[in-house]
Amino acid sequence: MLLAQRAPRPSAPLPSQRRLFFVAAGLLIAGETVFWAVLAAVQSNSGVAELDVPVHDGIVASRTPLATAILSAVTTVTSPLWMTVIGCALGLGWAVWKREIWRPALLVGAMAVTFAVSTLIKHDVGRGRPAARYFMLGPDDALSFPSGHTFGAAVFLFVLCYLLVASRGPRAGTQPGKRPGTQPRTLSGTRTTSVLAFTAAAAGTLVVGYSRLYLGYHWLTDVLASTGLMLAVTGIVILADGLRTAWVSRPAAEADLAAASPSETDAHRLGDHHR
Repeated sequence: MLLAQRAPRPSAPLPSQRRLFFVAAGLLIAGETVFWAVLAAVQSNSGVAELDVPVHDGIVASRTPLATAILSAVTTVTSPLWMTVIGCALGLGWAVWKREIWRPALLVGAMAVTFAVSTLIKHDVGRGRPAARYFMLGPDDALSFPSGHTFGAAVFLFVLCYLLVASRGPRAGTQPGKRPGTQPRTLSGTRTTSVLAFTAAAAGTLVVGYSRLYLGYHWLTDVLASTGLMLAVTGIVILADGLRTAWVSRPAAEADLAAASPSETDAHRLGDHHR
């Protein structure tokens, strides 16, 4: 009896890759939902937008010299210009030190997209800031929605967090029979590291967002909309990284499948043996 040779089947996404795609899709959907829901509330002056004035007045009334000094420093360092400079400098240093392009390019690209999207939305929505008499750092005639400080700092922190944590996962090592650099990307080297890293990113985002409210330059809904946009951009980065990892690892996976399948010569020999 002649044994027919089985052609290697196309490699399917690994469970870790599928989970990554679900995470990316979830972040993208959640971020878009938050942003459009907040925008609708702002344009209709209803829902969460009704909290803008009470929250603004309450925070202004709670100002203290120490908090003003700390939050002024935070908002200065996290300005869109500074965040763009910091992101580009870090990406360049990362590329030179690690001699890689992809992850630094993802970080720089995310910062560039953030700046462009924030600028376009500000001019399209055209929302004014709170009254200038509440500004703590001088006049600012820029538009208010969304908060560029919060959006830029949040994307920087979460994308950087993802890239650093993912680089400590299975890709850092190799499984038997696999080439270095072809391991599926996952969200953590250890669960504890992942939780701590993303908790720190969330805390940093909250501090920056609160600083913009405290210093009188934004409404609550400006900050909430920026948070939604950050989730969407982070989801796009994770999706792009996952797709590239799957594409890069595909040749190695197909080679392993081919090696595990009987060759045509071996199949004929087995057929001759069973005649």
